[in-house]
Amino acid sequence: MRADEKPAIKQWSRAHQVTVDTTNHEFHDETVAMADGYDGIVIQQRGPISADDKIYSQLAKMGIKQLTTRTAGVDVINLSAAKAAGLVVTNVPAYSPNSVAEMSVTQTMRLIRNLEIVEKRSDNNDYKLRGPIARELRTLTVGIIGAGRIGGTAARLFNALGANVIAYDPVHHDELKDVLTYVDTKNELLNQADVVDLHVDLNETSRGLIDADALQQMKSDAFLVNASRGPVVVTDALINALQNKEIAGAALDTIEGEADIFDKDLQGSPIPDKNFNALHAMPNVIITPHIGFYTNMAVQNMVEISLNDVLAIINNQPVENEVK
Repeated sequence: MRADEKPAIKQWSRAHQVTVDTTNHEFHDETVAMADGYDGIVIQQRGPISADDKIYSQLAKMGIKQLTTRTAGVDVINLSAAKAAGLVVTNVPAYSPNSVAEMSVTQTMRLIRNLEIVEKRSDNNDYKLRGPIARELRTLTVGIIGAGRIGGTAARLFNALGANVIAYDPVHHDELKDVLTYVDTKNELLNQADVVDLHVDLNETSRGLIDADALQQMKSDAFLVNASRGPVVVTDALINALQNKEIAGAALDTIEGEADIFDKDLQGSPIPDKNFNALHAMPNVIITPHIGFYTNMAVQNMVEISLNDVLAIINNQPVENEVK
């Protein structure tokens, strides 16, 4: 649990007269015993729970009926193993679509205005006006892959700023057709978009969605923005595309292997991840430590929705956010 979550937890605990204990430990084989004696459990972590599926039956034997993550993604949980153990798994699918959508818009603006490059020059007192020249959003086509809650919100924001917005998603939402145009294939979007903005869940169909072939389909002056999940983009392929100038730049709020890097203070310490170091050294790459969700409203909603679901399951009541 992070310090910023404490006020919301205390407020919920008082309102429902329920004791909520917290810990900074991640949930895995070595810490599962800490759940013994509790009625419910809520987690939030970047790495998988366990490679051993017995951990889910251990929870069930303790009398716990559920496993709740206060995140939208559930890729750290083996859903089939949890279900086999009789556990109800819930998540927080819509803690604040605006938080991540606004992050994508912010990163897009930084990329098209070359702010990462300019700021690095300014750090060295280099203020000479020279290229690369910036571009205006109203002249660009933004392609959103995954136009659900977050992607749809991003589409409305980009549209309001004057961009032409296209989207690729198996599900077409009529309420979004006033702000975007659906295309039939991923390659069609990649060919047309000046900015490719990713908002997909991590699953077997999205893992490696942006690979070498996909990057080659993009325009050479296009940008990639990933605020979804790291494994959606094949890191080796992205590095090669950037080094070979197949695309113009990238903003990454999530990367492969981030559990060993993000949410840690590594100042003065070498990072033994060659791919991360390669990306970090590029002036046209923006890396942020998976903070798209990190707003006051989102944190409060993540706490309240997750705890509401736990309480409902304990009381044998239905929940809306069960992951099936």
